[in-house]
Amino acid sequence: MSGLERALPDAAATARLAAAVAAVARAGDLIALDGPLGAGKTAFARGFLRALGVADDIPSPTFTLAQIYDTAAGPVWHCDLYRLERPGEAEALGIEEALDEAIALVEWPDRMTDPPPAPRLDVRLAFAARGRRARLEDRGGWAGRLRALADAG
Repeated sequence: MSGLERALPDAAATARLAAAVAAVARAGDLIALDGPLGAGKTAFARGFLRALGVADDIPSPTFTLAQIYDTAAGPVWHCDLYRLERPGEAEALGIEEALDEAIALVEWPDRMTDPPPAPRLDVRLAFAARGRRARLEDRGGWAGRLRALADAG
């Protein structure tokens, strides 16, 4: 299995999917959140972080570029690369080094010129007739975990 699709009729469905992904994520994982403005990338990240026990406010890192959270699964970096304009700016954030011990949630992953060689899950969010849709794709290291997510429903 290389991909999994889910209908996301509301914010609660997005949070449930994010929690399911969080349950199988581990240090070294890059979770690339892709989709147009308003498709639910930050909502997914919030659901992921809430599932790992973050109770504090979870702002969008659009202006700070990265927020780091201590969670039950270890550190999680939440990055938003929307405002980056030049190649190399994403690399300067230190995402590759962070993956030695952290999970990275990266919004606007297309702004990374050379994504780090890490286990990677692409989460593509799109608008649908009712709510949104998510397509999860294994880009290395996620095939078995995607099968587990599919089996869990």
